[in-house]
Amino acid sequence: MAHSDHGHHDAHGHHGPRTMPTVLTAPEAVLVWQKRAMIVTAVFAVISVVFAFTAEGRQHLLRSYLMGVMTCFNFVGGALAFLLVQYLSGGKWGAILRRPLEAMTRTFGLVVVMMLPVMFRMKELYQWARWTDPQQTWQAYKAGLMTQEEMLMANSKHAMLNPISAIIQTVVVFAFMGLVISLANKWSLQRDADPSGGTSASYNKWRVRFENLAGPSTLIYVILMTDFVIVWVKSLDIEWSSSVYGAQFLVAQGYAVLALGILTLILLSKYEPIKTMFRTTEQHDLGKLAFAFTMLNIYLTFAEFLIIYSGNVPDEAEWYIHRIHGGWWVVLSLDVICHWVVPFCILLSRDFKRSRSKMIWLCAWMIGARFIDMFWLIEPNFKDAQGNLHLAANTGILSYVTMPIAVVACWMYFYLGQLAKRPLIAINDPDTEELLEPEHAH
Repeated sequence: MAHSDHGHHDAHGHHGPRTMPTVLTAPEAVLVWQKRAMIVTAVFAVISVVFAFTAEGRQHLLRSYLMGVMTCFNFVGGALAFLLVQYLSGGKWGAILRRPLEAMTRTFGLVVVMMLPVMFRMKELYQWARWTDPQQTWQAYKAGLMTQEEMLMANSKHAMLNPISAIIQTVVVFAFMGLVISLANKWSLQRDADPSGGTSASYNKWRVRFENLAGPSTLIYVILMTDFVIVWVKSLDIEWSSSVYGAQFLVAQGYAVLALGILTLILLSKYEPIKTMFRTTEQHDLGKLAFAFTMLNIYLTFAEFLIIYSGNVPDEAEWYIHRIHGGWWVVLSLDVICHWVVPFCILLSRDFKRSRSKMIWLCAWMIGARFIDMFWLIEPNFKDAQGNLHLAANTGILSYVTMPIAVVACWMYFYLGQLAKRPLIAINDPDTEELLEPEHAH
């Protein structure tokens, strides 16, 4: 299939099946993109270091670093979740997206390393790590460093939220993810190299093996991921409780991974083998899936707010008050418009979902919107920022721009490197054969 303008394509351009491309490896362009990612990493890392020379900058560097690390974790965890779901459900949408998803998961080791500074310096971020027993929280309360409610909540959550417990929980989460990622990537290569590949026996053998891995792993991942984000994000506000916090992060992971996955495929569609294999039909399907995740993201977030608003319980409402007053209403408005309204309205259009040039910009927009949302979730947890955005008085908060970009660009460098290491198409998969069929969409 020729892609001259990467915009809207004629669904009737091919009336017979296509042949598998002779070249299945990633194009040289991936290495060029990788070098650009490293340049962005270096530039923004140097700019971020400048903030370390001011008191306000030092105060925000670790917070903004946490935001960048959690964004990378969302890419890895979301890619793993999509892989597991695709192995259970099947479908051409997953076949074309599989190798980018696998490449994302293989950056898991980098995310583990990135988490180490957060774990080593957790006392600077979390009240439960700074005051670890009732006597210490009582002293902090008397010194005016904790409110009475914070003291009581820290004591009641001590079994889960203390330095040793947090490290143990993180090790368990990472060990499980590492095991599943290792098996999924190992078996993927073994399936392609299967001497009996292309036969029904081979298809069934690998289908059963991946389904047996994906079934229980999906459930366990959701539980462990919820625990992980509670410990390292939600507990930034020791008082805050939410029964859908994990689900919100899971949907946000899917939102971000789909945006990056679609963006990757469209950029690669200028070159073989994706040029032949990535049909307009699959792009349309992935666009519809992105639309579904956008709607689910809106639903979960607004439903939580509506329930808390209706209940009108001061302890629960305070979390939103901190994120509305003192200039935060501007950030909230940007979050709603950029993160939900714009993608929702645009993805309603069938023609837009089928246009490659337009989807490039939308996917980049959606990834940028995730930064706004993470900023709104993380920064207002700290007392100096609650109900006080203080942009003019504190230039250190600009590290929320430079540091996350440096961290995510570093992750992108490794992602692109992993993408270039393996063939971009899974060979021994019946769904791959369907990608070679002529377009049937109208």
